[in-house]
Amino acid sequence: VQLQASGGGLVQAGGSLRLSCAAFGRTSSTDFMGWFRQAPGKEREFVASISWSSDSPYYADSAKGRFTIARDNAKKTVYLQMNSLKPEDTAVYYCAAEYLGGSVVLLSNYRSWGQGTQVTVSS
Repeated sequence: VQLQASGGGLVQAGGSLRLSCAAFGRTSSTDFMGWFRQAPGKEREFVASISWSSDSPYYADSAKGRFTIARDNAKKTVYLQMNSLKPEDTAVYYCAAEYLGGSVVLLSNYRSWGQGTQVTVSS
């Protein structure tokens, strides 16, 4: 599966952005799509994930109440709506797919990664 992420940009604190991740190739109904992010000098961390068949998304504590992950199965695209953005949300955001099982928050449990999209939140 190839992934193409888009939608990043520069926004002021309190603003919103919507990221998109399009999947190309065969996807499975049991597959989870995830969003992760990596700030400068920090490790890549989990943000949110959703499966193609379940309506139960997962969120990191930092994302709960502000970010919403959604999917469009027909377009094989997953979105991350980010509201009330904070400077600490500044990072490169990556989408991930081909979930291998286990915890959805672990990077090692995804086989495919998108190229990343930069999100910068100014104060």
